[in-house]
Parts: sequence; structure tokens; C-alpha cells
Amino acid sequence: MSSLFPSDAIVTMSEVAEPQQFETFEETPPETPVVQTEEHTVVAQPAELPDIKLFGRWSCDDVHVSDMSLQDYIAVKEKYARYLPHSAGRYAAKRFRKAQCPIVERLTNSLMMKGRNNGKKLMAVRIVKHAFEIIHLLTGENPLQILVTAIINCGPREDSTRIGRAGTVRRQAVDVSPLRRVNQAIWLLCTGAREAAFRNIKSIAECLADELINAEKVSLLFFYLNMIFQSF
Repeated sequence: MSSLFPSDAIVTMSEVAEPQQFETFEETPPETPVVQTEEHTVVAQPAELPDIKLFGRWSCDDVHVSDMSLQDYIAVKEKYARYLPHSAGRYAAKRFRKAQCPIVERLTNSLMMKGRNNGKKLMAVRIVKHAFEIIHLLTGENPLQILVTAIINCGPREDSTRIGRAGTVRRQAVDVSPLRRVNQAIWLLCTGAREAAFRNIKSIAECLADELINAEKVSLLFFYLNMIFQSF
């Protein structure tokens, strides 16, 4: 009986090729480059980080927060420096975390009031950029410093609270916490700019620039001071 397979097609187990073995290489971290000379060995230092400027123009290195109590609540220098006031951080996820939000971004977020302006952050960023350019043309100073000084000047230092239950309520004078001073200052600046730009030929960027300059100079044209004097 003849075989179904030809004799030359039969392969023994010894002739079967063993599976190919691949060499494994462990990934090693890159080493610091070392330059060797005849006299001594020099270790190459990493390049310095570039200077972070807001909108590519305004540096925050020379910005000074004159009020010691607000230095921890006005985030503008060092690790809080940004190219744009649009970091998409989750600063509202935890209590008091908004104090770590860059101060220019807090101003930008406050401009997104009221309902018809909700979510239009690119428009708010454009308004802030235009306002800063106007401030630089009018004063010749760093707009970041103007903003910081304006927030320090227009934040209320004293307020009143309600003491007692319903029926017998009286007002008690209290000190204002540093975080609330910053919050109130930003709200007053944006509210003044918004009301000044309503039904006015001037744009809101121009009104915001005027509001910041007047607050920095403690001028009576500032919205908060004008509102106080009109109440008397």
C-alpha cells in the first residue's frame, strides 16, 4: 500500500525549527549629558524656563502686592503666572481653592455675567486683553500692577452683619476677611464696568480700563466710591 504523502514531504520533529527568541531590552532613564575635557568634567545644566508673560506682553515678575494681608489671596506671580487667563482649572471643586486661581482669570470669569454672557470665556478674554492694552497706552505702566493695586484699594475692610433673630435684628460692625475683600473688589470692578458700558457708545473694554485706572488712583469716578457718595 503506497503512502498518501511523498517521502520527501515527511518532516520529523527534530527538523521542526524552534520558535525564534527575541531579546528584551530594559528601558533606562536618560542620563544627564556630561562633557569631559582634559582638565575637569563639566555637567551640562538644563536650559532655564522662559519668562511667562500674560498675552505675550506683560511680565508678572515686577508686580508687587503692597497689602500684606492679601498676598496669599492675589495669585499673580511665580507658579501662578499664565500666558492666557484660561487655565480650565477646577477651582470651585473645594472650599477656598479659588484663592489659588490666577487673579486675571478671576477677573475674566467675573465678566461672564449675567445669563446671556455665561460660558463666553473667549469673549471675556478678548475684553480683558483689550482693556490691558488701553491701560498701558494711558498710563505707560504694567496693567497687571494696575489691576493688583485697584483690587487692594477697592476691597472693603469693614462691613456689617445681622445679629439676632426675626423681629429683633440689629446690625453689628465686623471686619472683612481677606478672601472676601478680593471677591468684593472684583465684583465691584466688573459691575461698574458693565453698568458704565450699558447704553453707551464706549465699549466694555474701555469702561473696564477706566474703572481699573480710577480704582488704582482712588478717584471719585470709581463706581464703588460714587455709589457711596450718592447714598448720602
